[in-house]
Amino acid sequence: MALISEKTVAIVEGVAAEAQRIETPCGDGSMVWRVWGSGPPLVLLHGGYGSWMHWIRNVLVLAREFTVIAPDLPGLGESATPPEPHTAEAMAQIIVDGLATILPGRERLHLAGFSFGGVLGGHVAALLGEQVRGFTIVGSNGLGLPRQPTELERQKPGGTVEELLAIAKHNLGVLMIADKDKIDDLAVYIQYMNAPRGRVRSRRFSRTDTLIRALPRVTAQLSGIWGGRDAGAHPYLDERKRVLDEIQPGLRFEIIPGAGHWVAYEAADRFNPILAEIAGS
Repeated sequence: MALISEKTVAIVEGVAAEAQRIETPCGDGSMVWRVWGSGPPLVLLHGGYGSWMHWIRNVLVLAREFTVIAPDLPGLGESATPPEPHTAEAMAQIIVDGLATILPGRERLHLAGFSFGGVLGGHVAALLGEQVRGFTIVGSNGLGLPRQPTELERQKPGGTVEELLAIAKHNLGVLMIADKDKIDDLAVYIQYMNAPRGRVRSRRFSRTDTLIRALPRVTAQLSGIWGGRDAGAHPYLDERKRVLDEIQPGLRFEIIPGAGHWVAYEAADRFNPILAEIAGS
């Protein structure tokens, strides 16, 4: 496949340039945060082997109504590797400590977590208590429920750029994006940039029940958004809704038909208004 265009790289750099970049302690280095806009705080936690770029199609739109806060999670993206052992509880504490710097007045916030970000988000919301008004889980596992296996390819050191981009495109089609026609250069570039920087093995957390064990300690209003063709959940979406409804009966659970796991990217035009409505309520 062709190499990534300058225009695609410029899109990412342009969105990043509009943010305020803040660093807080993480292990022997820093956790990197980006902040856009003004208004009620909306904290977005990205998925495994990802970075803030998982929200590339969301941050500027949501920043019209909210102060959008999107970190690189510990051990992912530009953030430093957290101390061993890597546990959901320990990484959540690093995030909570960082938020105390980002929001020194302890303003009440809405939290949304995609995939691994939702797994950690449950622990973050439990630690923050009443500071979190609402917590939206986006396509997360960690619920102790069945999921379909996905055959991902590893990016091997020493591969050519063409080979690494091809692997990135393959993995997007297997796990992240349901409609192959929507795997564009921007998605491939983000996957290509993010995956090699993943130093925390997030998939093992998603195979456990760590999120469902944290949720009874969450006081915030819960909600869920899933893609109807999420490779990590289909055809068990009803089970996701059922276990979450047992935690908080009557919670809002949105399914975006046709979208895959990375629903905030593939179906951004439908995802953004739903999350804005939930976070603004």
